[in-house]
Amino acid sequence: MRGITSCRPREGTIDLLTDLSEDQLATYRSTQTAPDGFDEFWAETLAEAAKHDIDVRLSEVETGLETISTYDVRFRGFSGQEVAAWLRVPAHATGPLPAVVQYVGYGGGRGHALENLLWASAGFAHLQMDTRGQGSGWSLGVTADEAPAQPQVPGVMTRGILDPATYYYRRMFTDAVRAVDAARSLDTVDSSRVAVVGGSQGGGNALAVAGLRSDLAAVVAFVPFLSDFPRALRVTESYPYKEIIDYLVVHRPDVEAVHRTLQFFDGVNFAARATAPALFSAALRDTVCPPSTVFGSFHEYGGEKEIEVWPYNGHEGGGIFDEERALRFLRGRLGDA
Repeated sequence: MRGITSCRPREGTIDLLTDLSEDQLATYRSTQTAPDGFDEFWAETLAEAAKHDIDVRLSEVETGLETISTYDVRFRGFSGQEVAAWLRVPAHATGPLPAVVQYVGYGGGRGHALENLLWASAGFAHLQMDTRGQGSGWSLGVTADEAPAQPQVPGVMTRGILDPATYYYRRMFTDAVRAVDAARSLDTVDSSRVAVVGGSQGGGNALAVAGLRSDLAAVVAFVPFLSDFPRALRVTESYPYKEIIDYLVVHRPDVEAVHRTLQFFDGVNFAARATAPALFSAALRDTVCPPSTVFGSFHEYGGEKEIEVWPYNGHEGGGIFDEERALRFLRGRLGDA
């Protein structure tokens, strides 16, 4: 563990925080625990998914770009259901290349083929997974969430939340694990040099995959969502966490069942099982993913780890500076193409 990197406020400035101070974050520990059967639940879930051939299908997309080749990708995720992605690779690359598998923030999908060109421009094979049932909040998506309809608050946070077997994130996290399988199956990818990357919900996905796989070269989780649910539901009134609060306002008898389900999907519990080197980021004015929730997972993370802290920022975190830091980090862990 390399510790905490922070752009600290100048001495004497007023530090208006929305959560704990940096000193408190350094010693904070989550109260979340792994439920009985956690490992068995996920082993069975992934074993069921593995019964379906990954069935990766590529179709080149004409984008007009000269330096990047882009492919529409389809593969089989949870229960063999079709999941979309983009694959972007440096044009005329001979491979095999180090690969970045990227997951998307809440409400977003894989976006447009001309978006998100950083990783391929840097020489990586870049697989950007679509997000089932989302992709209409702020970026395009095409993947359906094939699941029985149940009462829920608008959004996906409470979809199937009364049982781990039916909860939305069981399907999404399984898709995320299978996206790594899809990337590793490609001739253009060096299967020994695959990293996962994401911010917010995408960071939560990255932590889940890190806890469920032992073959990752690196993990990057910017201001990760879906971490330390017990803390998040006490300290923030921001969405998407507030979807769960809104649900429990109405479904008063279901508090225990909801919290039990969330134990199976908490980044804290995945982090404790992870071993790949990881880079986190947190922002001290983040009301969407409060920094204490990020540190809840960071402190439990089982592999080598470091974290960037942004004292003046909200949920945007370090923005382009996070990406710049991640590029250096992944170059060090994955090497050049």
